[in-house]
Amino acid sequence: MLRATGWWGRHHRGQASEALDNASFRAQDAAMPRLSAIARLSLLMVGPFISVSAVAQDSSASTGMSKPTPTLPTDGLPTPRDTPYPGLLKIAVDATDVAHGVFRVSETIPVKAGPMVLLYPQWLPGAHAPQGQIDKVAGLTFQAGDRVLSWRRDQTDMYAFHIDVPVGVSEISVKFDFLSATNADQGQVVMSPNLLGLEWISTMLYPAGHYVRQITVEPSATFPADWTAATALRPVNTAAAGGEIHYKPVALDTLADSPVFAGRFVRSEQLSSDVTLNLFADRSDELAIAPTQLALDRALVGQATKLYGAQHYSHYDFLVALSDRVLTGVGLEHHRSSEDQMAPDSFLNWNDGVAERDLLAHEYTHSWNGKFRRPADLWTPDYRTPMRNSLLWVYEGQTQFWGKVLTARARMISREDAYDSLAQTAAAYTAQVGRSWRPLVDTTNEEILSNRRPEPFPSYQRDEAYYEEGQLIWLDADSLIREKSGGKRSLDDFAKAFFGVHDRDWGELTYTFDDVVTTLNEVQPYDWAGFLHARVDALAPQPPLGGLARGGYALTYSDQPGHVWTAREKANETVDLSYSLGLRIGKDGAVTGVTWNGPAFSAGISVGSTITAVDGDAYNDDALKAAITRAKNEGKPIALLIKQGKTYRTVAVTWTGGLRYPHLVRTGKGPSTLDALYRARG
Repeated sequence: MLRATGWWGRHHRGQASEALDNASFRAQDAAMPRLSAIARLSLLMVGPFISVSAVAQDSSASTGMSKPTPTLPTDGLPTPRDTPYPGLLKIAVDATDVAHGVFRVSETIPVKAGPMVLLYPQWLPGAHAPQGQIDKVAGLTFQAGDRVLSWRRDQTDMYAFHIDVPVGVSEISVKFDFLSATNADQGQVVMSPNLLGLEWISTMLYPAGHYVRQITVEPSATFPADWTAATALRPVNTAAAGGEIHYKPVALDTLADSPVFAGRFVRSEQLSSDVTLNLFADRSDELAIAPTQLALDRALVGQATKLYGAQHYSHYDFLVALSDRVLTGVGLEHHRSSEDQMAPDSFLNWNDGVAERDLLAHEYTHSWNGKFRRPADLWTPDYRTPMRNSLLWVYEGQTQFWGKVLTARARMISREDAYDSLAQTAAAYTAQVGRSWRPLVDTTNEEILSNRRPEPFPSYQRDEAYYEEGQLIWLDADSLIREKSGGKRSLDDFAKAFFGVHDRDWGELTYTFDDVVTTLNEVQPYDWAGFLHARVDALAPQPPLGGLARGGYALTYSDQPGHVWTAREKANETVDLSYSLGLRIGKDGAVTGVTWNGPAFSAGISVGSTITAVDGDAYNDDALKAAITRAKNEGKPIALLIKQGKTYRTVAVTWTGGLRYPHLVRTGKGPSTLDALYRARG
């Protein structure tokens, strides 16, 4: 056994270590070459009684002799109280710098002397996650008269700012610029030379320590002089010079929930006495909307009010951006309005937009489900308190269900297209292998976990399954109610009983899981708690397709896609081969989706790859589809030349099932509960 010595050994173990002679050191050195220089030095310093093997083990230890005591963060910020904030806040936003995408914010806040905390919104309603864009705040200054006040950011909460208000000061001014994204890689682009979306919740600081409904604000905004603005807020002035609009004072939560769309090319149409459709476009010709199309939008409003039997707004404004330059992908609910983005030619090429036709119905339904009736653990008194998403399968899942149903009832989509859309949802969750490890309820955390970043294998990760799988759960519940009541009752009765109370109340009425179960039992007695727990909380190898089976339909596949499928492919600029090769392909052969354990996955293909050749010929979409059909007839693997990074390789994809696209096929006889569900209400 080799022994080591040195200053540390001599100092701590006395003269015993000095008995080693030079020969001993030479013997040690001869045995040490295979150790690193640091290990050798450590060996020499440890002392004569430590083996080389023990030293090697000690060198990998996670801690040394010095062990600090942590300085734990403390939350010293004021707790929100349900008491009025004294005085009137004023917020003015200059939104005229459309060239740079800058919103210039000026606030006036009543204060009293002493320490004060101002908060920037972090947890955003409708986002279900901490998505406040604090990183886009720049040029922040606080002033009391002409005196600039120093500030410091809280060390624990990056959205909180501390200032000390001097004695004798009753009002401070706050100024900052909100630097909105100018390119998609920076976030959502919300401003262009022709239209913009102003989110008040992104352009405010507010005092900590109060429920936001107890803070009163007088807002104003300045837009380019020749622009028109629309919002659920109501202006004080009707024709302000210079594009400046002053709005009536409102509670801060109402302001945060009332975005403004403004633009150069605008068209507004009344859908009912208190519902307005506001269209904003990049070009004036894109505002063309046929009388028949307007009639469908009016029918949507009529079908929704018949379903719920009450309205939870004083007036409602659809804010629709017909643009592919800004607000791309936006669909965000508010109590008295919604932010919606559609393709520029949505009304010019009506048939091409069928895949996203339910957008307005979905966001409109949120006025009842999500804004008025809101999960208790998702309602928060301010924008700092964390939200909990355990009931999003009701908030979003049942909204997805009613959005699809109302779109069909208003005849904004044909029955055939509605059923093909439903078939696509059923197929997606039948093929979702992530069901084996992740229950649906856990996916309600997805907004917080991933913030909607692209994921490599959504079929395995399960992403936001509570939307579409939630739709299937409520379809299952509707068919069960119809079956057990002999067709006398349906989920319509639940919607009216649960969401249709307190007509014209646009406050918030919270609910729990037990409230949902209680109302379901009032509609139709059943073990609804067990029904929901089995589909939401437990691992479920198969998706909830009982609504299809009871409705007299079954999921099937053919080699021809339906209209909704081809419209979605066109809108997304993809070729979707999810149920054959397990692939989605974008422009120029770029792989944008791979199904976990599918044929493409098994061949070693992943997102980020590019298909450059098919069976020896240059790639194109039709060539790949032809190869899939050929493989079915000949039983041979498909050879794909893949470029991944700078590496090229050929892979063999084994699939002989041909092209497969999902559809519903009628299996039952007599009346169908599914047909009854999708039928318009008179």
